[in-house]
Amino acid sequence: MAQRILSKTTQDSDRHLTINNLHKTYAGAEHPVFVGYNFDLQGGCLCAIVGVSGIGKTTLLNCIAALDTWESGDILVGNEPVPQGNPLRGAIYRRHKVGMAFQSPHLLPEFTLLENMEMPLRIENALDEEGSEWCKNLLELVGLKDLMYRLPSQISGGQAARAGLARALVRRPAMWLLDEPTGNLDPETANDVFQVLMALHRELRPTTLLVTHNPALASGCERVERLEASDCHS
Repeated sequence: MAQRILSKTTQDSDRHLTINNLHKTYAGAEHPVFVGYNFDLQGGCLCAIVGVSGIGKTTLLNCIAALDTWESGDILVGNEPVPQGNPLRGAIYRRHKVGMAFQSPHLLPEFTLLENMEMPLRIENALDEEGSEWCKNLLELVGLKDLMYRLPSQISGGQAARAGLARALVRRPAMWLLDEPTGNLDPETANDVFQVLMALHRELRPTTLLVTHNPALASGCERVERLEASDCHS
């Protein structure tokens, strides 16, 4: 188990997610994605986002991450509105507030696991001895300490998924947004990765949104938010 330097937590109020009257339509689409959608999530909660394919689960994460725009409504993390329509402000917001992991962990193949973990800090020219130690501690927490000097091609899919989850937490984000991080894994490996996910969540307590089609994983979360057709039709 990693040393308990994994704290430096923020207040729950700073991680509280509020969505008020969200309206979102893609140009040329027959139907809107969201019409007056409302959602409120307590800071530090682990919430599964479920629903049929195409209902808007990934779009919801992208809006929260300021990777997509919407026509009207408010998305607040803490008391701060999520920026939209300004790439620079969006990038700064993500740097300080958001960690994301996807179905593919997108590890850089020419770098070791430790170097992949350190990359978010290297990009900001903010990697120091403490930051490197923090990355090692995260790898230890997900059971990859002994593999930190291996390349992504030298580890399994489940191990790569764990590394992707941990890398999304390098900056200690308020929001941890996970889009089907176990979707490419067999059921047993997916469950193992989910156990690691829960351990990371318990340790750092970000506000976590997990998009999943796996009912067993969703049932293990503290809350389940099911997107319905009524959220995207007036």
